[in-house]
Amino acid sequence: MTDEDRKPPSDEAGAVFTVPVGGGATGGGDGESSTTSEFALPKGLAPPKHVVGEAETTSEFALPDGLDVPQPPGDAAGSGSAFSTPRTYRAPAFTPPTGIPVVSLTKDVPWQDRMRTMLRMPVAERPAPERIPKAAEEDGPAVPRVLDLTLRIGELLLAGGEGAEDVEAAMFAVCHSYGLDRCEPNVTFTLLSISYQPSLVDDPVTASRTVRRRGTDYTRLAAVYRLVDDLSDSETATSLEEAYGRLAEMRRNRHPYPGWGLTVAAGLLAGAASVLVGGDLVVFVAAALGAILGDRLAWLCAGRGLPEFYQFTVAAMPPAAIGVALTLAEVDVKASAVVTGGLFALLPGRALVAGVQDGLTGFYITASARLLEVMYFFVGIVVGVLLILYFGVELGAELNPDAALGTAEPLLQIGASMLLSLTFAIMLQQERSTVLIVTLNGGVAWTVYGAMHDTGDFSPVASTAVAAGLVGLFGQLLSRYRYASALPYTTAAIGPLLPGSATYFGLLSIAQNDMDAGLLSLSKAAALAMAIAIGVNLGSEISRLFLRMPSGSAGARRAAKRTRGF
Repeated sequence: MTDEDRKPPSDEAGAVFTVPVGGGATGGGDGESSTTSEFALPKGLAPPKHVVGEAETTSEFALPDGLDVPQPPGDAAGSGSAFSTPRTYRAPAFTPPTGIPVVSLTKDVPWQDRMRTMLRMPVAERPAPERIPKAAEEDGPAVPRVLDLTLRIGELLLAGGEGAEDVEAAMFAVCHSYGLDRCEPNVTFTLLSISYQPSLVDDPVTASRTVRRRGTDYTRLAAVYRLVDDLSDSETATSLEEAYGRLAEMRRNRHPYPGWGLTVAAGLLAGAASVLVGGDLVVFVAAALGAILGDRLAWLCAGRGLPEFYQFTVAAMPPAAIGVALTLAEVDVKASAVVTGGLFALLPGRALVAGVQDGLTGFYITASARLLEVMYFFVGIVVGVLLILYFGVELGAELNPDAALGTAEPLLQIGASMLLSLTFAIMLQQERSTVLIVTLNGGVAWTVYGAMHDTGDFSPVASTAVAAGLVGLFGQLLSRYRYASALPYTTAAIGPLLPGSATYFGLLSIAQNDMDAGLLSLSKAAALAMAIAIGVNLGSEISRLFLRMPSGSAGARRAAKRTRGF
């Protein structure tokens, strides 16, 4: 064996690999020690390439040596979109059995339906932006400012009582109008958040906003919807600065009706409700006076910073006190109609409808919070009325919970229901252009209820559900016709259907220690309230059968599919 044969093999870079010699642990023919290992390369075997030179980081996704994959054209730098085909993927694009949905987001379809269709699609299936983003600079839109504008718009909608699904659709519409399609809005009862990720390899940008105060102003709500509609219009160039300016103007604008007008509207609402249950002129005046006093006391408590629970408790006391006082004075009037009329002005029908709607559309956390808020308001009303009724019973007031409320003439009832809807619309700060429509809608709702319950002898729950369904149907059609929110066309119209009498008789029975009758009556009131909420939502969903939806296989407004019990 020559000296060259005894040298260990080496690679091109000069790395030395020890080769076993002689079979011993140490020693060789020349007497020099040599370190051997069972993992040493056999003599004559070249080392692998990955150990040549510096150590390299490898991955289980690395291409095997010898596999040649053609580079896609236009991707020489290795960069691409999250939607581009991977450079190691040579097979044809995968198509699901149902095909890729094609959505045509045309201008003649209301933006609510367009954005709801997009929002219910997975991010990977959403179509690309249809146009150049508005007010886009050379480097694209300012993402943080777009997200901030989106959150501010969502805050105004959620604080105004809009449903969670409609708030998410509006937030997505704002982002979509500026080209930010890979965004995910999230709405809960008090928190708004939105996340935008440019691609699968970029870091997401997330922003959030807390809704701390709520106020009922449907005029401002309509202005926000007009802003979102303008942003969604491809022919309207609305920059970020213009959008911010319009939002600031909405916040600065005063309410369309003065404070004293709202107080008078509350009194007229209670008087009209008392006429619906058989009251006369004296009852009308007494109920109106009690509601006005209750409204002023609630405003006083609000100015002192008391929570809404105590505001409802205080507002419920004057109508009940006037009813008890008329009974103690032995005035020949229906005291129960006075108390019932006062309760109509306090029942939180708007929050109840919004809570049930969120639950039916899958927003269970927000629905639970809204319904819990309704429960607190209702408990506040119960506490206020029960305190007065308890003292009235102790003072000897002969309040009969079994006394049936009378009914006025049909034409008088229809007139009272329209007056109730009119005053309810004023209390909700609606635009003057929508007041007449919602007043007529309320009259239609009461006419249908009266025809079914009084003439057709249907149950009050079924009659209420059908009447509320018509309210939701007409309200949704009108809102889509005007590209606006449905709340101004539905909320005030359900006022005549609120369960004021059932609530009063239930509380009166409890005050007289008849718990069974009281709970039965309160259960009836809860059933009527749920019938109103479900009827309004069902009418809104039925209206979509008559609306033009975005064309294509994805235009069916896909809803979530649940398993059947498992």
